[in-house]
Amino acid sequence: MILTVMALSGVVLSATAIAGLLVVYQLRQATDLANSAKAVFAADTGIDWALYKRSLTCPRDVSGVPTTPDCATTVPDLLTNGATLEVKCYDVSGNEILYCNSDDPNNPIANIKSLGSSAKSSRAFQLSL
Repeated sequence: MILTVMALSGVVLSATAIAGLLVVYQLRQATDLANSAKAVFAADTGIDWALYKRSLTCPRDVSGVPTTPDCATTVPDLLTNGATLEVKCYDVSGNEILYCNSDDPNNPIANIKSLGSSAKSSRAFQLSL
């Protein structure tokens, strides 16, 4: 009888510990909603930035670097709300396109990937053209 009581107590203790761990994970997700929203908006900003860059006509020098200041700027790493942003543009072959502005009609931008991060939350968007 003592052995049965000990076994049942161990099962109840294990179930309680697992339930407590799951509640802790849910509380973390609920309290990190602000950072999650910052990360979503940062990723959305990256897509908007890349679409704006794609719409520009950019003259380039011999090495392929845009000569117009607005075309040559890269995406800001840190936004005013503290979120970080990383944007990459790719052509049809999967090669990365610098500055996200390709004027070459034979090699247009095919994919835009944007990653927004704030604290421990990261959200990513991808746009296929």
